[in-house]
Amino acid sequence: NRMGEKREVPPQLKAVLDWDIQITNGFVKFIDQNYGPLSKWKLHFKSLEMSCHGIPWILFMAIITFLISGLRWLSVNLFFALIFDIVVVAIVKAITRRRRPTNNKEMPYGTFGPDKFSFPSGHCTRATMVAIILIVQCSMGIPLTILLLSWSLSVSVSRVLLQRHHILDVSAGFVIGAVQALIVNAFWLSEDSAQAVAYFFLDETQAGASYDV
Repeated sequence: NRMGEKREVPPQLKAVLDWDIQITNGFVKFIDQNYGPLSKWKLHFKSLEMSCHGIPWILFMAIITFLISGLRWLSVNLFFALIFDIVVVAIVKAITRRRRPTNNKEMPYGTFGPDKFSFPSGHCTRATMVAIILIVQCSMGIPLTILLLSWSLSVSVSRVLLQRHHILDVSAGFVIGAVQALIVNAFWLSEDSAQAVAYFFLDETQAGASYDV
């Protein structure tokens, strides 16, 4: 399609998207009528939204890398994982270009407004990826594992109830996030490699090395 032309959606895909809109609206309406109104939960949903915002996560990992050398084995890997997630989601959104739910305009995002594309949910990919990585790499006990999985699930559900995304956007986000976690874990940098990356970017000297001053 030429720039500016409206892309035609194949009938089969349009039927799936229309079905997704119907079940998403039905789910939101059901929760609103039985556990709402949703407006009373808005602060909680917004808190979940901010808890998985990409910018704070990236800044936090950068700060941890700079301040706490003992955690660089984790912070450096998570930093690259978060960048990887942003790139993947941006590419998929640019390809699919699915618009957000129409009711999204009724619930402003705030200062850092969301992009206009909906598929997949970046919050869901990030929450799923981070949860799986932390569970695998940090050998967490059952209570913390349950807490992380509950947070990830809550973030995903809140995306639908905030009317930021459709259910298929969140479902795809879960799958993509899980695949990303598998890839990151497969290429996980060792502690020495993570330290070397930090030394390079922070221009630090390695203790005991010949160039240490």
